[in-house]
Amino acid sequence: MPIILDHQLREQIPHSNSIFPITYFHDELSDLPNFAGPLHWHPDFEIATAEIGVLDYQVDRHHITLEAGDSIFVNGNILHGIKQVFGDIPDPMPNIVFSGVVIASENSAIYQKYILPISHCDSLPFIVFRHGNQCHYEVNRLINDTYSLLREQRGCYEMAVQRNLNSIFDYIFRHFDDLPKSEVTRIQITNHIRIQKMLSYIYEHYMESVTLEDIARSANISRSEAGRCFNAYMGCSPIESLIQYRLQIAHRLLNDKSTTLQEISYSCGFNSVNYFSRQFKKKYGYTPRQI
Repeated sequence: MPIILDHQLREQIPHSNSIFPITYFHDELSDLPNFAGPLHWHPDFEIATAEIGVLDYQVDRHHITLEAGDSIFVNGNILHGIKQVFGDIPDPMPNIVFSGVVIASENSAIYQKYILPISHCDSLPFIVFRHGNQCHYEVNRLINDTYSLLREQRGCYEMAVQRNLNSIFDYIFRHFDDLPKSEVTRIQITNHIRIQKMLSYIYEHYMESVTLEDIARSANISRSEAGRCFNAYMGCSPIESLIQYRLQIAHRLLNDKSTTLQEISYSCGFNSVNYFSRQFKKKYGYTPRQI
């Protein structure tokens, strides 16, 4: 069974039309400090493309390098995050997040036969479509055409998008046995759920006084086990991850010039403006007042 954590902190994608649940995103990296976002997850599928630069797409514990023209398909309920490897100009990184019901209703034979086997495959967290691979040419063309259709929204665009996604899933299903798979153990699934629970706790309580004990308790594990789990997925300790998330939230709030530095600091869980400023400069290379 797929890893599903049904709680309010799983990322909710506000599809503008619930009858046609697909959302097109563009230029998201430009709003993120250092062109990097936190790990997150959602029940929908995701497809993203590097346009001009090199991106590091983390999916679960895997780090995938996307060069310009490469696309990635991410399965539902899988931890993933993105950061731009280098460059002063943010990659536009067009991407879509969509439910399988865009292709067919959940009780249909098409959904049951062709969508569920993909969404329920723990060993297939992602698929990469390389721009230089001739076998991937048609899929990448369909992906880019889908971006254009959703951006322009001309007459009957929904049917064209549905046809494109249908063809993409047709490719995935027909090549399913040949696609690279990841070995998934019960321990890995358990750790995946643990990190989701702990990240959820951080994302909900970052503005409060949070201890390592609090984070570990949210997943019913010891502090040492919490540390091992965060190091494996995040490359840092739970408290370091908490501070990084607080700083990301603060960076966004600093765009509101009507809010004081002290108000932002306290609202993000920092009890000292000086400590907040030091941590901010340590991470971003400039002070909060220089934004």
